Amino acid sequence: MTQPENRAGSVDPPGIVQPGPAVAGKATTTVRRRPRRRTVVLGIVAVIVIALVGGLAWFFSPQPLLPEATAALASSPGATFSEEATGLTYTPTAGPASTGLILYPGAKVPAEGYAPTARAVAERGFLVVVVPMPLNFAIFDVGAADEVIAAHPEIERWAIGGHSLGGAMAAQYAADHATVIAGLALCGAYSAADLSTGTLAASSVYGSLDAAAAKIEDPATTALMPAATAYERIEGGNHEQCGWYTGQPNDPPATISREEQQGRLVAAWVAMLAAIPAP
Repeated sequence: MTQPENRAGSVDPPGIVQPGPAVAGKATTTVRRRPRRRTVVLGIVAVIVIALVGGLAWFFSPQPLLPEATAALASSPGATFSEEATGLTYTPTAGPASTGLILYPGAKVPAEGYAPTARAVAERGFLVVVVPMPLNFAIFDVGAADEVIAAHPEIERWAIGGHSLGGAMAAQYAADHATVIAGLALCGAYSAADLSTGTLAASSVYGSLDAAAAKIEDPATTALMPAATAYERIEGGNHEQCGWYTGQPNDPPATISREEQQGRLVAAWVAMLAAIPAP
């Protein structure tokens, strides 16, 4: 039997047949491999990581400040401004203050967002310190007031307060330091801790359009507050006008000016501070 010859004219070994030439007019079929499972998994993980990083970046990005906020980082005829290690500090110029107010900012809001409010309260005769928070979340440093109190031994009476999450954390601090804190100042906030016993002076200010208004007014919530709490419901006010920033998510537009809401907020807090009895 004759063996097939290769192209050089030699005979191929038995059992090996050279492939024949492609048949004219017939398309060559290309077989594609499916992506390997590991590549697919890595791709999914990469997408999830990118989404998480992007979500966290948005979540921890601070709320934009209004020009009035940065403008208030300065002294006025009624209050001296200083940026201390413990926070933005406003000292009344009329004379030594005996009552101090520590403010915790709302979630994602830099301390500067409450500078105009703090200065306005200080101009009425009270030391006010706005405490910057890690990543702008008061939940990460509920005990920040400790350092403020230690830095000002001249203050005889202390109140603590804040906006939104900052107010809730301030209320928790007040509950945990009943022998130190004599007053509580809230705006668009409520307490999850039971403050119904004791003699804590308290002021709760909120706008009628604030999404938290229903929770603040809920009997289960008010039952946790001191019995003598002074409530100030501002018709047409909203959540972000408790400070001087913008971009508050899911916050209806206010129907009154920020200046009007702030004026009533400051008046309510000053009345509470003035009512704290001497030790």
